[in-house]
Amino acid sequence: MILFLGSSLIPFLSIGAISYSTIYSMLQNKIQSGIVSNLKGVQQSLENTLTNLNHVSQQLAFEGSVGRKLDLLLAAKEPYERSRLTEEVRNELSLITFTNPNIGLTLYYFQKEGTTIFENMGVKDGFAPEKAPLLGHYNGISYYGPHPSSNRFVNQIVLSALRRVELPDRQDVYVYIESGFRLTSGILTGDGFGGKVAHLILDHDGRVAYSHIPSVFPVDSLFPGFTREGTSGEYAGHYWFRERSSQGWSVLSVIPAGDYNREMNRWWTQVLLSSLVFLLISLLLGWLLWKMVYKPLGAFHGEIESMEQQSGQGQPGGESAVETAASLAPATHIPEFDDLLQRFREMRGQIWTLFAEVEQKEKRRADLEVEKLLYQINPHFLMNTLDTVHWLAVLHGQGEIDRLVQSLNKLLYYNLGKLGQASTIREELDALQQYLTLQEIRYDFKFLVRIEADERVLDTPIPRFLLQPLVENALYHGLDDEGLIEVDVRQEGSDVRIIVQDNGAGMSEEAVRRLLEEPPPEERRVGMGIGMNYVKRMMAIHYGEGAGLAIRSAAGEGTRIELRLPLTGEDYT
Repeated sequence: MILFLGSSLIPFLSIGAISYSTIYSMLQNKIQSGIVSNLKGVQQSLENTLTNLNHVSQQLAFEGSVGRKLDLLLAAKEPYERSRLTEEVRNELSLITFTNPNIGLTLYYFQKEGTTIFENMGVKDGFAPEKAPLLGHYNGISYYGPHPSSNRFVNQIVLSALRRVELPDRQDVYVYIESGFRLTSGILTGDGFGGKVAHLILDHDGRVAYSHIPSVFPVDSLFPGFTREGTSGEYAGHYWFRERSSQGWSVLSVIPAGDYNREMNRWWTQVLLSSLVFLLISLLLGWLLWKMVYKPLGAFHGEIESMEQQSGQGQPGGESAVETAASLAPATHIPEFDDLLQRFREMRGQIWTLFAEVEQKEKRRADLEVEKLLYQINPHFLMNTLDTVHWLAVLHGQGEIDRLVQSLNKLLYYNLGKLGQASTIREELDALQQYLTLQEIRYDFKFLVRIEADERVLDTPIPRFLLQPLVENALYHGLDDEGLIEVDVRQEGSDVRIIVQDNGAGMSEEAVRRLLEEPPPEERRVGMGIGMNYVKRMMAIHYGEGAGLAIRSAAGEGTRIELRLPLTGEDYT
């Protein structure tokens, strides 16, 4: 009883410990995911705001229509012309600010004089945008903030951009634009945690440009322990999480450690109480299982041993041993166990039947091995006969026949004499040379073949017969006496690139599509469709998604076939 209860509690305690660790991690990830998700939203909103400032400033710079009119205005002498240009600039500024509701204060700033023109709102005295906290300088634009608005009538937090207008005659003229203060305030008050969340904004060098809690993280100070790769950490009783923008600045969510751990502590209390309840239930179930299962299982174990002894006296697969064991075996008086015992007996009979089937299959396999050896006799006989023809041709001075027989013999040796062995790119190219020699003698025209191969990949293992079907394509599609077949094998990074191209008659787009997408018809036993189908299948079997096949062809322009194979070093046997 004690042993059984102990064996029941140990798995429970183990599962409890694992569950605690898992659930704790899941809850922590859930809290952090909410914080990080909200933080990404803040970062994305700030990026969108800066992007909008950049877009509007482009329209007001010299490259935009408003900037060009400003240049004309500054150069105009006639009062009427100046009045007309002033009205046009004002109207276009009004249109731009009206169509961009997120834009706040907008004006042109003359740095040397410290003056402004074309303000769409009132400007505070002592306007000096350079004194605002610099967030970053990208593509000739300085971004500031968050900082108090320079709008005379509001004192909200905004982002701003200062961009040189690039006038031909003056380089001290800038366009100054602020984001709408409601937009910036709304971004920085987002909360995806449920507790108190403060935000910081750091520049590219980790300097605090904006802080919700300046008492802990003062503005214009270096963030403690700043690294460009750090995404989270703890400092001064606060947990912080960082999201870095593509422009280099960062936004941080800062949470007091007490708020962060409050949810974890509440869950820990619930786990302890639940564990105590489950422990009591486990003890009760352990006692019931011992009484209702453990004792019947002991009787069932004795029944199995008795059945094994009885089966050993009979023949495997026979009915006598099973019937004897059934007659001697006492019933457990538990329907479930009696049914299980009956299924065990049936399973034993099925296993003995399977043993007999396996024995028969092994005998059949041995017969197939003998047949395989017999089939290998014919290729060797054929190659020996071709060797005899080769020497007869040499003795009788038949050079062309000798050349034909040697190429055929080498090709047959590669195709038939090396079955079951690995192939390399070097061997594939050698077999391809022999094949082309045979085809050149077979056809009544001459064609030029250029083969270039990178020495680094010649000993790379590849599936057999990948190149021959590709070259067959050139011969089957209109190659003539002006024909040229080029084979290029190169290493590109971690891949081997094999290109076979010709200057033959080419194929239509429909023919290329059929080769790449459709399997060959059942009635076609030879030809290009079968060869390409073999290449596609071998690439799929040995490389999966790591390989690629492309065909480019047009009528009258030849065909280009490109294979891309990964350098896996696998032995394709």
